[in-house]
Amino acid sequence: MIRGLDHLVPTVTVVERTTAFNQRVLGMRPVTCGEGRRALDFGSSKINLHLTGRELLPHAARPTPGGAGLCLVTQTPQEQVLAHLVACGVPVEEGPVPRTGALGPILSTYPIRLRR
Repeated sequence: MIRGLDHLVPTVTVVERTTAFNQRVLGMRPVTCGEGRRALDFGSSKINLHLTGRELLPHAARPTPGGAGLCLVTQTPQEQVLAHLVACGVPVEEGPVPRTGALGPILSTYPIRLRR
């Protein structure tokens, strides 16, 4: 069902320092998208950076610096993904909904985030 990783969404305390490190050390390309959102492009994936206290929706139930969300890629139609999650007893928070992935428009389904 899963084909790969589209993007990762870590919560960081300093966007500029995170961006500079990943550009200098790992060769990632910093980009600004949407309403000033910061990301790092590399290969066919990207890292969307969420600043602590200013996380964009959707985000974790309790965003924590060092924590991250991820977006997996599948060729399975989203309706089947949704049905599979429900059949496995995984509650769904949202989806399928249109979003922007690493390479352009995608449909996303969000399972309920675990609450601690």
